[in-house]
Amino acid sequence: MSILNYFPFLSRLFKAKKMDRSALLATLREAQKEGVIDMDALAMIEGVFQVAEMRVRDIMIPRSQMVIVQEDMGVDDMLPIVANSGHSRFPVIDESLDEIVGILLAKDLSHYSDEQSRKDFVLKDILRTAVFVPESKRLNVLLKDFRTSRNHMAIVIDEYSGVAGLVTIEDVLEQIVGEIDDEHDAADITNIRRHGYRRYTVRGATPITEFNQFFGARFSNDKFDTIAGLVTKELGHLPERGEEVELGKYMFKIISSSSRRINNLQVTVLEDSEQMQDAV
Repeated sequence: MSILNYFPFLSRLFKAKKMDRSALLATLREAQKEGVIDMDALAMIEGVFQVAEMRVRDIMIPRSQMVIVQEDMGVDDMLPIVANSGHSRFPVIDESLDEIVGILLAKDLSHYSDEQSRKDFVLKDILRTAVFVPESKRLNVLLKDFRTSRNHMAIVIDEYSGVAGLVTIEDVLEQIVGEIDDEHDAADITNIRRHGYRRYTVRGATPITEFNQFFGARFSNDKFDTIAGLVTKELGHLPERGEEVELGKYMFKIISSSSRRINNLQVTVLEDSEQMQDAV
């Protein structure tokens, strides 16, 4: 007896001549319910589909939160920045954030451990070439470029060729496999990022109390602790990417989600909030 007789959904999947993305995902979710694939595998498959639709602007670290070093710094000035940030790559600027001259890898500073080598230090000797990508670039294309070029970081530029932020290969992979925590993340998690005028990216797991404090909002946390729970309750179902809901002065749009949770939302402030934190 063919294995297809045991799993009717597989028969439908293989025999179907045409199947759009939503139908395929529905079939895969049915597969998960019948125990053919587990929940984690389903979440990653959904993440792959979402990466093909998302753009760099949806996940980039905005320029206001970039950790940078200046071209005229010495090793002694750079080391505290590197050590305190926990990052491995740093944009190097000339006079302003819009003048990126290259990328510094933290490991390259290990060659300057003694006093004599520090005196001979010339940043240009270890500076890596910066890669620039537009905000509108699709994440699946960016991931392919990262793999081909073996770069792990790109500088994001806006429509006026100014620096809008940066994006790493880890940021892209997290959309597929979920949060990738390391020893530094526990102490440095940014739940709310500003990306433009009145536009923010908010993690679904952001506590409502933190959201209220940041934006000066007054959402109740009596029944739900997180923004994801609040939005899900308002919609009445676990939303998919692209769904929107307006709550008070805020428009919430789902950027990424899985069959289990809302991962990231775009929040647009519809009106000025006098108490809102200005995260420039």
